[in-house]
Amino acid sequence: MTAGEIPDIEAVVRGFEELGYVLDRGLATAVYLLIKLGKPLLIEGPAGVGKTEVAKALGTFLGAESIRLQCYEGLDVSSAVYEWNYQKQLLAIKIQEKTECNEEEKVKHIFGPDFLLERPLLRSIRAEKASPVLLVDEIDRSDEAFEAFLLELLSDFQISVPEMGTIQAKHPPYVILTSNRTRELSDALKRRCLYHWIDYPSLEKEMQIVHARLPGIENGLGTQAVKFVQSVRRMKLDKPPGVSETLDCVRALSSLGKSRLDTEAAEETLGCIAKSAEDMAKIRAVGIEAILSR
Repeated sequence: MTAGEIPDIEAVVRGFEELGYVLDRGLATAVYLLIKLGKPLLIEGPAGVGKTEVAKALGTFLGAESIRLQCYEGLDVSSAVYEWNYQKQLLAIKIQEKTECNEEEKVKHIFGPDFLLERPLLRSIRAEKASPVLLVDEIDRSDEAFEAFLLELLSDFQISVPEMGTIQAKHPPYVILTSNRTRELSDALKRRCLYHWIDYPSLEKEMQIVHARLPGIENGLGTQAVKFVQSVRRMKLDKPPGVSETLDCVRALSSLGKSRLDTEAAEETLGCIAKSAEDMAKIRAVGIEAILSR
């Protein structure tokens, strides 16, 4: 479905649900405005609540190419935007040495599009056929200098390459940025984006998500797993389990041939929910049986 074929917010809700992603009205509205206004969407929330999945589902929903930039500390231009193919440039220089051309012509030749290695950001700007979906994942992990570099792309959908000049997008990408809020993002970046916060889901919504993503799971088993994870999530853990952990737990129970979540089954699948020795110790100190009975 193209952007022009999306009549309203309900069409976004239905389209995502068909892909197994359950949208509430607020997030559906944010995605709809991203599509219609062409503004980047910044999604923040705890880890594991489905922020990255929004971009994946949007790409499938629109039938668009999905491009992902995974951010990390020390991310630089050569990894995120472009770098030159030095081996190809050296080969071209050797070939040029056998031909009659001046130094200026040689330099101009080897710093052209044929020698450019596109990284995610430049690739999204140079899309030829249609607007891709660009996911800038965990932007809070990058440093402030890289965040400042992004402003040109988010404002004007263009990137400056010193050797080639400014490259303007023919088909501006649909941009989604995600953040776990490990640090505060700049006001300049936030001003350029729509914003949405995804929190841990309610019991009812999480059960709906499980049944949408894992339609073959028995209702009783899925409900028991969701209630167990929700109880664990309310504990003061170093890393509370997200929806992704809930789905992992349900898949594990199914793979183990469990028809119900009892103390033994919960202990066997605890590694799907708790991701550190300290968190496992806290859960066991309270007692798995006690948590299941809540």
